Amino acid sequence: MSEGVTGRKPAWLKVTIPAGEGCRSMGELLRRRGLHTVCEGARCPNRGECWASKTATFMVLGAICTRGCRFCAVEAAQRGEPVNAAEPAELAEAVAELGLAYAVVTSVDRDDLADRGAGHFAACIRAIKERNPGVLVEVLIPDYGRGEIETVLDARPDVLAHNIETVARLQVLRDRRASLEKSLVTLSLAAADGRAVVKSSIMLGLGETEAEVLEAMDALRRAGCTSLVLGQYLRPTPVEVEVAEYVTPEAFARYARLAREKGFVSVVSAPLARTSYHARQGFESIAGRGADSGAGGGSP
Repeated sequence: MSEGVTGRKPAWLKVTIPAGEGCRSMGELLRRRGLHTVCEGARCPNRGECWASKTATFMVLGAICTRGCRFCAVEAAQRGEPVNAAEPAELAEAVAELGLAYAVVTSVDRDDLADRGAGHFAACIRAIKERNPGVLVEVLIPDYGRGEIETVLDARPDVLAHNIETVARLQVLRDRRASLEKSLVTLSLAAADGRAVVKSSIMLGLGETEAEVLEAMDALRRAGCTSLVLGQYLRPTPVEVEVAEYVTPEAFARYARLAREKGFVSVVSAPLARTSYHARQGFESIAGRGADSGAGGGSP
């Protein structure tokens, strides 16, 4: 891996600082209902645009993660925060208040819990769907295995996502308890179940080669993954691992074409793309109601 890039970010990675009434109202809603978003916790570059359009990826099970990946800015500790039993109901009300048609829910890792948070995840899905009939729910889950993932799938999410994060050689950047093999098991179990669209994401710019990215795509397809997101890794703070390369928009477009050739039905590939960015459009492309995206963007 290289020592990292120097100088300013290229023009295609420059974003507007979050501001405006949409951002203020979203922040007020989250505080009022005691909710967290990965937009804040992971310092997502798209949060200004998404919040302005009342779109957010809710982060349940607290704001403290029990894993410490070298690319993530979410606070980490051996134990997470006490589980908020009221969170599923508050989340469902927030979805209703925002008038969302597509809700995305993720979480921190909770290795300190007996079921690693799978039961709480399921409760959140059920609460959203019961309070908001017709709303589509996407969940981005930890590396749940047998006995855990079934709990989530039984709550009937429409999309189940789990990220492999990077290529095989660079998995050392993840927490030592994570691995490509564990992630592929999670995705394979979800695909074998057959009730949800299966999705994953790869960060580029960590020092991977094109051959390694294509190998990762092949592994995901073998696991049954049909939806793929490719985005640029951006160093959240000086503490995290450096960016090795700023991948060009042209390269992202090429990866999108190659991914479709490998059989991915939904592909979102762009510098600012993240797992939940264009999430609704990605689902609709699989459902036959939309098209793949090679650019950033978002809508509720």
